[in-house]
Amino acid sequence: MEFESVILLVVEDEPAIQLFLEDTLQDAGFSVRVACQGDEAISLLDGADFAPVGVVTDIRLGKGLKGWDVARHARELHPEIAIVYVTGDSAADWQAYGVPKSVLLPKPFAGAQLVTAVTTLLNEQTSSL
Repeated sequence: MEFESVILLVVEDEPAIQLFLEDTLQDAGFSVRVACQGDEAISLLDGADFAPVGVVTDIRLGKGLKGWDVARHARELHPEIAIVYVTGDSAADWQAYGVPKSVLLPKPFAGAQLVTAVTTLLNEQTSSL
């Protein structure tokens, strides 16, 4: 799969981690849009001009919606969208709150792990079409 036209939404409220995620994914050839909060991510997802094929989201996004909510909303709009959760403390809740066919990366993780998680989900998405 070629990634130049593949748009991912990154949802992260910590600026340093947000920059790491964005740089890692752009270096791998993805186009990236960024949201700092859950509400902002929902607004982007609901926009007519934005159709990402994947979401990389932190679980805890400060006040308001959590990454679980963002992922569920994304799947309601795009049932096949790839979802990667990144978290420092919510891994135990993944089975209860995570969407099916998603991946969870516990922080800290290497950039290569993120790229592998995203590309694996996108390749599975493509092979099931």
